[in-house]
Amino acid sequence: MIDKKVVLVVMDGVGITEESYGNAVLHANTKNLDYLLKNYPHTLIHAHGTYVGLPSDDDMGNSEVGHNALGCGQIYAQGAKLVDESIRSLKIYESNTWKELISYCKDRGVLHLLGLLSDGNVHSHIRHVFSLLERAKQEGIKEVRLHILLDGRDVAETSALEYVDALEDKLQELNDENFHAMIASGGGRMNITMDRYEANWPMVEKGWNTHVLGIGRGFSSATDAITTYRKETPGVIDQDLEPFVIIDENNQPVGTINDKDSVILFNFRGDRALEISRCFEEDNFDKFDRKRRPNVYYAGMLQYDADLKIPNKYLTEPPKIAYTLTEELNKYQIKEYAISETQKFGHVTYFWNGNRLEKFDEELETFVEIPSDISGFDEKPEMKSYEITDRLVDVISSDKFDFLRVNFPNGDMVGHTGNYEATVKAIEAVDENLGRIMEAVDKVGATLLVMADHGNAEEMYQLKDRERKTPKTSHTLNAVPFVIYGKDLSNIKIKEGNFGLANVASTVTDLFGIPKNPHWEESIIEIKRD
Repeated sequence: MIDKKVVLVVMDGVGITEESYGNAVLHANTKNLDYLLKNYPHTLIHAHGTYVGLPSDDDMGNSEVGHNALGCGQIYAQGAKLVDESIRSLKIYESNTWKELISYCKDRGVLHLLGLLSDGNVHSHIRHVFSLLERAKQEGIKEVRLHILLDGRDVAETSALEYVDALEDKLQELNDENFHAMIASGGGRMNITMDRYEANWPMVEKGWNTHVLGIGRGFSSATDAITTYRKETPGVIDQDLEPFVIIDENNQPVGTINDKDSVILFNFRGDRALEISRCFEEDNFDKFDRKRRPNVYYAGMLQYDADLKIPNKYLTEPPKIAYTLTEELNKYQIKEYAISETQKFGHVTYFWNGNRLEKFDEELETFVEIPSDISGFDEKPEMKSYEITDRLVDVISSDKFDFLRVNFPNGDMVGHTGNYEATVKAIEAVDENLGRIMEAVDKVGATLLVMADHGNAEEMYQLKDRERKTPKTSHTLNAVPFVIYGKDLSNIKIKEGNFGLANVASTVTDLFGIPKNPHWEESIIEIKRD
């Protein structure tokens, strides 16, 4: 029997840096986090690049790969790295899915490429689009249409034209009498198409109308659309730009999606790819009126949900994550409790459990979702942190659970808005609730682990443009805190070393006094036991 209780808090998007400029974490009133960092065992751990399975240490971490690493104790090739390897080896073009995509549309249809156009390497990468275009031409495809979502979140906030120009240059290079590709539609990623966790289906409906039906404001080019919207709404950033449809000289959309067409969603990250995929694939779809559902061959760059098989067809095999922390804890009948609000609920459940939607054991695992508000995150920067903590404090004091984990999305979701003042308030709300959790932990003699999954809120302005205070809406490369809190930690010591998120799983099993899985990274701590 396990007679210990461990509580793990993920302060999403809270990195650590000594840089003061634009640092909402440093300038917020964080008396509880400051107290922990001053008085309890702590270190900084890495949450980006190769530490979470991304191609290089220039790649920002994200919540998905971060929670994968936290929940499985290992480093798996992820996202861009998986796709990069598949393209480099040509496996992607040798796959049955690619062959079927090409065959389906080659004679009577069009190949459509839909996704986020940037090199942010969080949801997608423009180099993958270029590879798909080049290969489509080699395969004898005649017509390609691109439906581009504008970033401004994982890259500079008004950099869309850089990527549009690069794409137009590539299209000019490839187009000839036998091959014709062009941009057909687009819009900001936080305005259309890329909703997640069913928080805002009207956003997806706008994307469907734009990309599939060609309904929307018409422009002669993507450049024309972007420049026009910027003039009409000064200060608007790319992620919030309105949808647009490219029209021909007869004012007709140049790239609606029709029967006999093939569609590739070239995003590799799953959370914001699931809903639009369901629009194409579900027979009994009831989230909005699709008006017309074309008979297409649809595929994702990856399979975004393996349990629900969304989408049914995909180009790149996802990582096969085995030996998760949950599986290990189940062996010892350790009861788990996972809670967050909608925006990060999937992270403490699906991603934590190795990209599995279902529980490993219904009796040992309890998942609680607090519904998120649909309003702008900077309008209510505390989000659902108080409601989450209310529920968590209650269960900490009970004898029902041994390992409890929670994600507070505030630092990440409010940080993504670029609103510095709101992000400061968001961090303060998380800190206040952290204090409530510390009190609950004290009452039952539990051990508390406090950390983050990646940075964001600590760099709210672009460091290279200090005079203008240009907002930075993307994640960062900064390390994140790792703190241990409890009544008597005299037997616990932080090891010296270069640790990442994948080292946390074995740290948890150390605290429970059970062996770590031999496939895992080492623990961050040393414990002297009697």
